[in-house]
Amino acid sequence: MGKVTLITGATSGIGKATALLLAGKGYDVYAGARKTADGEALVAEAKGRGIPLKAVQLDVTDDGSVRAAVSRVAKESGRLDNLVNNAGFGFLGTVEESTDAEILRQFDVNVFGVGRMCRAVLPLMRAQRSGVIINISAWLGRMGFPLLTYYNASKYAVEAITDSLRYEAGPFGIRVHSVMPGLFGTRFVSKGLVANPATVSPASPYVALAAKLIPVVAKKINEGPDPVAVAEAVFRVIENAGSPIRAPVGVEAETFVPMAKQLSDEAFEAKVKEIFGL
Repeated sequence: MGKVTLITGATSGIGKATALLLAGKGYDVYAGARKTADGEALVAEAKGRGIPLKAVQLDVTDDGSVRAAVSRVAKESGRLDNLVNNAGFGFLGTVEESTDAEILRQFDVNVFGVGRMCRAVLPLMRAQRSGVIINISAWLGRMGFPLLTYYNASKYAVEAITDSLRYEAGPFGIRVHSVMPGLFGTRFVSKGLVANPATVSPASPYVALAAKLIPVVAKKINEGPDPVAVAEAVFRVIENAGSPIRAPVGVEAETFVPMAKQLSDEAFEAKVKEIFGL
């Protein structure tokens, strides 16, 4: 049996690329799918490529769904070697215009979902005294960026969970890492980005900022590189016990994450403004 791996949000983008790559390398992959039909489609696609994997219904905002998914993995495999917390979406909205409901939804998936998954798998990993938890963060998890404030905040929170959980889980033989993708060619814009109506309205006081940034970011994602590069980074982290705590992947992550460390806050902000014409 290959390494038993549960991946959330595994039917598109980075999650799908990771599920297919790991399963293709002999891992025993459970691909989390919020919609059963999407999971079945992924299994069929993988089968067509000669790659065996399993789909499991999994909604990270639903405690019962999370518990049921982890219980199934434990019952069928007797262990869980790796958890990849990938499920998430982006929310576009200014601080002034975003609503509490929108913000809570962003955090329910991107942050509380990570917490729910970790709570569910940690007893199993503690009992076996081994495991790897990889949280898919983002390059914006270490820097601010206009219009994506609450998405940024959710990824900052994922970074904080990653760092704190390492102290708690480490003594039980459990490794915790984050992988920080830049902009990749996924369906993030068409399916994974929700916009506050006021922010994208011509009446918004931020209309000039939105008109400048949204097309740039959308173009970079729509024409971005294959997310398999992120999947390969996940694989390297799992296979190498000496992997760094966080792994930036892609041009934006590999540019801005180290830059934020090297420069003062003021100098970094000035550089971001210069690069993006803010």
